[in-house]
Amino acid sequence: MPINKVFTNFDEAVKDVHDGTIIMIGGFIGKVGMPTNLISALRNQGAKNLTIISNRVGGMDIDALFEAKQVEKAIASAPVPGSRTPISPFEEQYLAGEVKLEIVPQGTLVERMRAGGAGLGGFYTPTGVGTAIAEGKERKIINGREYIFELPLKADFAFIRAYKADKMGNLIYRRTERSFNPIMAMAARITIAEVDEIVDVGELDPESIVTPLIYVNRIVKIPRREE
Repeated sequence: MPINKVFTNFDEAVKDVHDGTIIMIGGFIGKVGMPTNLISALRNQGAKNLTIISNRVGGMDIDALFEAKQVEKAIASAPVPGSRTPISPFEEQYLAGEVKLEIVPQGTLVERMRAGGAGLGGFYTPTGVGTAIAEGKERKIINGREYIFELPLKADFAFIRAYKADKMGNLIYRRTERSFNPIMAMAARITIAEVDEIVDVGELDPESIVTPLIYVNRIVKIPRREE
């Protein structure tokens, strides 16, 4: 009998997230491509001491998790907005020493997640050499150029956003949804996707599928499209 991956509501989909969980949250910058409904459900669920891995953690919907004091550590490439905006809950807590932060260059962040999803032990990169990012990391000269070694990133859960799914979990993305979401789906033990539409198996064009069903554990339909 096929496993039922379709959940009727977001609260049910996140109910087993426990304290101390590592969660990857998709999206790039702004709401587009971000699993806002799953974030809201996690806020209501109340799990604490979370590690959040995301491209950006300040000034967006993820703020709700910081406002509720649910986050212990953030791993991000752009932790705060580049423009002048009101200080975010993340910034307040970081400056007060209440939240830990690991800054990772954006390309390195993606490759660390890709390595985690592929089962690799890590990789060498020149990005970050000569900066604080290189502190404490293995260094190696390759063809006369210095590289640092980066470890893979994995998560207990990935919260991602996609455009369309079939009932087995194959996913199609639209626009910015294709940024971090597909990579995060590969790197987590349990991937939960919020989608605009769920169709029967066989209705998706196989050539359009980006994330295959093997990487997706739960699917929840969004009540209406958020722009």
